[in-house]
Amino acid sequence: MAAATTIVNAKVFDGTKLQDWTSVRFADGLITECSVASAAQAGDEVIDAAGGTVLPGLIDAHVHLVPGALAQSLTFGVTTVLDMFSKPDLVARAKELAGSRLDVADVRSSGVGATAPGGHPSIMYAPFPTLTAADQAEQFVAERITEGSDYLKIFSGTGGLWPSLDSETIKALVTAAHARGLVVVAHVSSTAGVEEAVSAGVDALAHVPADAALDKALVERIAEAGIVVGPTLATIENTLGEPGGAAVAGDPRLAEALGDAWVRRLTSGAAGWRGRKMPPYSRAEDNVRRLADAGVTLLAGTDAPNPGTVFGASLHRELELLVRCGISPAQALAAATSEPARVFGLGDRGRVGAGQRADLVLVSGNPLTDITATRAIERIWRAGMACDRRAFVASAAEAEQLDAFDAQVAKVVAAVRGRGPTFEHRKATTT
Repeated sequence: MAAATTIVNAKVFDGTKLQDWTSVRFADGLITECSVASAAQAGDEVIDAAGGTVLPGLIDAHVHLVPGALAQSLTFGVTTVLDMFSKPDLVARAKELAGSRLDVADVRSSGVGATAPGGHPSIMYAPFPTLTAADQAEQFVAERITEGSDYLKIFSGTGGLWPSLDSETIKALVTAAHARGLVVVAHVSSTAGVEEAVSAGVDALAHVPADAALDKALVERIAEAGIVVGPTLATIENTLGEPGGAAVAGDPRLAEALGDAWVRRLTSGAAGWRGRKMPPYSRAEDNVRRLADAGVTLLAGTDAPNPGTVFGASLHRELELLVRCGISPAQALAAATSEPARVFGLGDRGRVGAGQRADLVLVSGNPLTDITATRAIERIWRAGMACDRRAFVASAAEAEQLDAFDAQVAKVVAAVRGRGPTFEHRKATTT
């Protein structure tokens, strides 16, 4: 790295709004100055943004780790990922990688989530620790902290056909986690599951249901409690038969950094998730719209690598879908920067400002008027080091990732098909 780098002639979105700055300077991994005039000093590497927009490094608020996930995420401007269920050995390796190298995204993780024996997501990850009663909650939380979990994930199974935790156990888990200072995220797949999780006092909901409309009273409770929601529409649209993966692969701004292997995977198999008993995808967007209209804070997460999604690139699709639900481009950008940083206690990132980590993305165009401009990536920096966007495709890391992804998908599809074509079973592939 040069002694310092200064971006000039830029628009700057600071994580909440467009500032009047045109220049951002960073050195030793941190932003040192943001200014209206050029902040460049003698000896700096100067980057002319040519009117493009500087964004905080993006945060994907919902992924599941596989080999190569961190490298591929960074290729698309995602400098931090929040893992929502992975086994401790994989999490430890990912954190070690992110801590020793700047050419991959950073990571935080829930580790193993709380579910009942045989409950979701057993078909993907079993064996792993589970619990059966409320009096086991404190030990479960303590064990996750020992393993390095940064927050707690709980699975609410209400509305599905999987074994699930009872309401008292979920409440006990929330109490135990909060006593240890952990944020609690609840997986929900139905409106009944939302009700259960909200009543338990969780901090965040993962996914938005499509089985029925969220009623006004429940939406108001979510808003009043300050519960945030990560809809993961980028996965749900594929689960409900929409060609979301093809939409990602069909944008040349994304496809150029995906490579042929991922383009093929994203454009095949969407019809395999369709079924007569499945609800319309539009209902999921309608529920997001209800939440947004009530002032509920939304987080941008992909649930990658579910079928039809890919690390990094699918976050740009999620931003597009959130805007389609009625929030402003600025709110969508905050959902992928400052808001997840706030919710998960990442005070050193998610914003552009002096003292913040130099996790930055430079795009051509203005995503505040066209959210898809986030895809026109010119440069990416993680902790001040520039990312080579061409390094992942056709690498050994990509080959390992593709093998792991294909094996996981085959395992899930076989289990889902073995249980029948109902929506509940298909929806359960999201985690």
